[in-house]
Amino acid sequence: MNANRVLVTGGAGFLGSHLCDKLIARGDEVICLDNFFTGSKANVAHLLDNPRFEIVRHDIVNPILLEVDQIYNMACPASPVHYQYNPVKTVKTSVIGVINMLGMAKRVRARVLQASTSEVYGDPKVHPQREDYWGHVNPIGIRSCYDEGKRVSETLMMDYHRQNGVDIRIVRIFNTYGPRMSVNDGRVVSNFIVQALRNEPITIYGEGTQTRSFCYVSDLLEGIWRLMNTEGLTGPINIGNPVEFTIRELAELVIAQTGSRSEIVRMPLPQDDPVQRQPDIALAKAKLDWQPAVPLSEGLRLTIDYFEKTLREK
Repeated sequence: MNANRVLVTGGAGFLGSHLCDKLIARGDEVICLDNFFTGSKANVAHLLDNPRFEIVRHDIVNPILLEVDQIYNMACPASPVHYQYNPVKTVKTSVIGVINMLGMAKRVRARVLQASTSEVYGDPKVHPQREDYWGHVNPIGIRSCYDEGKRVSETLMMDYHRQNGVDIRIVRIFNTYGPRMSVNDGRVVSNFIVQALRNEPITIYGEGTQTRSFCYVSDLLEGIWRLMNTEGLTGPINIGNPVEFTIRELAELVIAQTGSRSEIVRMPLPQDDPVQRQPDIALAKAKLDWQPAVPLSEGLRLTIDYFEKTLREK
């Protein structure tokens, strides 16, 4: 496959930076765009000397014109701590930002992939979640800036595709973890690991019986890359790990793997917290020949190693 000139928005973030690595390793030219609200220069520092990599500080809420072949739109705060910090800004990123990226794709005839989310399913009434399920989302809740923002981003993608013939891809990303998650991320895997390494109480909400499915970052990006480079497929397609764990099981696994003295402490459930979340990946298997390969125990080991190093350096 020929090398492409690729734009990665949110390219200094957790997923975006790993995606930049993957594309550079393939031989692509990569423009990393980030406003550094949740992204970090440290995540892409090792790429700065590479002649096929460039970094631009820019917020996609503002228009920009670049000549590229492909656009991966990964820009948007993705943890409740960050997206609830400035909910109006979160919505703008998913609406105005996506319009800007689609406008660019239309002008330069680029293929554009939108990083959507399992949050479009809300607190699902169907389990596991298939792509044809319309979801169960509270449009006025504290999470809706993210959930509804991403739902609108999917609407915009489909309308630009139908109305203007823009070449689109939509991926619905389920819980993903791995190195380069931020210490104050607020997501469950990073929370538990940081608490365990500091021997602090591990906080679970409710009984810890709610379930999540955890996909290691390298598995997720392989699925996204395959979707971007498969012809005739718009999506949406679920990419995630269908192996389900309760939050309490995750906490116990982290304690065991870190050798922590942490105790598990229960807190009240936050508003609109989904009870179950598990992808049906039959479509990804059939259309992309993709399924995750890294088990949770192995992925956690790599993630714990990263956080041990990061906390030592702080």
